[in-house]
Amino acid sequence: MTVDALDRQGVTRPPTRDLGIMVVALLAVSTSGPLIAATAAPALAIAFWRNAMGGGVLLPVALVRNRAELRGLSSRERALALLAGLLLALHFATWIPSIRYTSVASATALVATQPIWSALIGKARGERVGRQVWVGIVVSLSGALLLTGADLQVSGKALLGDGLALLGGLFAAAYMTAGSEVRRSVSTTTYTAVCYSTTALLLLVACLVGRQRLSGYDSSDWVKLVALTAGAQLLGHSLFNVVLRTTSPTVVSLSILFEIPGAALVAALFVSGQHVPWLAVPSAALLVTGLAIVIRSGSRTTEPSVPVE
Repeated sequence: MTVDALDRQGVTRPPTRDLGIMVVALLAVSTSGPLIAATAAPALAIAFWRNAMGGGVLLPVALVRNRAELRGLSSRERALALLAGLLLALHFATWIPSIRYTSVASATALVATQPIWSALIGKARGERVGRQVWVGIVVSLSGALLLTGADLQVSGKALLGDGLALLGGLFAAAYMTAGSEVRRSVSTTTYTAVCYSTTALLLLVACLVGRQRLSGYDSSDWVKLVALTAGAQLLGHSLFNVVLRTTSPTVVSLSILFEIPGAALVAALFVSGQHVPWLAVPSAALLVTGLAIVIRSGSRTTEPSVPVE
């Protein structure tokens, strides 16, 4: 299938292989929230370290195994990979600080608008986004809102936080879209090595400007940072980047909403004093229903012809 054909298709039904990969990725990213909450380090510094460690693992591998591909990247591929790194950094730099200005519920609910932004970006690029896709997005988003319990406030401080969280969702959707373009012709290892390294450098600048503490943590916090990198970053984010080769950014963005009930379950199992909220069950049901509607609305894509290492 040609790139032009993929552009015209818009939201397509993911291959069965991609669905399995997304399940594993979701299990990995669901550990992110509990680990971040349990780590005694500034949130933006945590975002820096997870990308710096991830890039530190992937870049040497890419330099050894994919050196020819790195050298052969076209100017467009290189620009899009760098853009994806910038957008991911902007996502972290807007959503994480938003929690300081508004409630966690509002921030989580507003960043969960990512699928809407993905669909709007796709539509602006000329992709077909049918009525069933919008219905599925609304159903899934209802499930996310049910569990997060958004409580939008009217104070100036809260509105600033809400705006930052909304931008966080937009930047996350744009990051997924840019990544899907790169993944059409570039392997996962090469793309993620460039993307995560770019994100880490930009977040380092943000941390230095904001005077965020980057060291002096307890050994237990460093263990949690390593676990966050290995799980949510290298396994979770990277596997989502694998499926972007053949699965629409809108579908991937919708699937990421399962991180909300997933994180609640992980916290209940491994964090003292946490429990699974009863709303997690109807919330997950709505998420599954919405995702199923979107998937059923699309035609099936072809299997990838680009290596995914």
